[in-house]
Amino acid sequence: MKPKDGYSAEELLNSTQGLSYNDFIILPGYIDFNPDDVDLETQFTRNLKLKRPLVSSPMDTVTESKMAISLALLGGIGIIHYNNTIEEQVAQVRKVKRFENGFITDPVVLSPEHTIAHIDEIKEKFGFSGIPITVDGKLGSKLIGIVTNRDIDFETDRSKKLKDVMTTDLVTAKVGITLAQANELLKKSKKGKLPIVDDEGNLVALMSRNDLVTNREYPFASKDTNKQLMVGAAISTKDESKERLQELVKAGVNVVVIDAAQGNSIYQIEMIKYIKKKYPELDVIAGNVVTIEQCENLIKAGADALRIGMGPGSICTTQVTMAVGRAQSTAVYRCSKFAKQYNI
Repeated sequence: MKPKDGYSAEELLNSTQGLSYNDFIILPGYIDFNPDDVDLETQFTRNLKLKRPLVSSPMDTVTESKMAISLALLGGIGIIHYNNTIEEQVAQVRKVKRFENGFITDPVVLSPEHTIAHIDEIKEKFGFSGIPITVDGKLGSKLIGIVTNRDIDFETDRSKKLKDVMTTDLVTAKVGITLAQANELLKKSKKGKLPIVDDEGNLVALMSRNDLVTNREYPFASKDTNKQLMVGAAISTKDESKERLQELVKAGVNVVVIDAAQGNSIYQIEMIKYIKKKYPELDVIAGNVVTIEQCENLIKAGADALRIGMGPGSICTTQVTMAVGRAQSTAVYRCSKFAKQYNI
């Protein structure tokens, strides 16, 4: 048998010496495929897949709605940090969930007695301004109009009531219309928004023309079963995060990351068990870990994915300040090899 020129990952990383990414280089091989043939779809957690293996850090100052939206559009996912109030973190998650939808099932709704100034506030807060108007300003009541930029752009009096500027000549669709049919109706009508109503004319959802453009530009976007962009959120192991978690679930978060430098603790294990018992459909990413023993404890507690590494980077300095950790390449190899047995 012809001897190999180099070493396999197994040969390198099963040694007693820990290796970081700077300690080796990958040797070139033989290519018999085109770059376009490469499929980057990745199993992100036990139940979630990503078209592109791009995930942002849950650390504070790294990810809020703009970063999360950009990552999701490109096929990855952003994790909203928790260095904020519950209301602030939930608002960031909702911005992502509202950004691009097939059917917007919880659109912002106003009444005819609201003013243009209220539209300005919504645009500042959420980044859009096409607002359906119902008789009482609530979803599920009679749709009577819609206000878009073209209705208010040249109005100098921002205290003017919406009943005086709203468009009442509406193109609507009935509940039960498919996404493809709704897309076609939007294209033909050349309207910016398509309200979805029931048999009594009550507003139940909304569709945006901008979403059609975005769908064309970002074919690999990470979306859930409701056609909303996927987003994650970080929480701590403290009991106060249970209230935060409840509100994040209401906002539609797709996955939570328990953010801790050392994941193998009684506090994280108890938090994982709590989450999986109360929200069994919600995927949990646990960590951080660098050893097989750590992985085993978190997987047995119910973790759906693991974060590997303890301070290997330039920003997180756990290894330097605590003298605890492991060379990152060795940690990834050992932990991933073990976790694979459990479909993690």
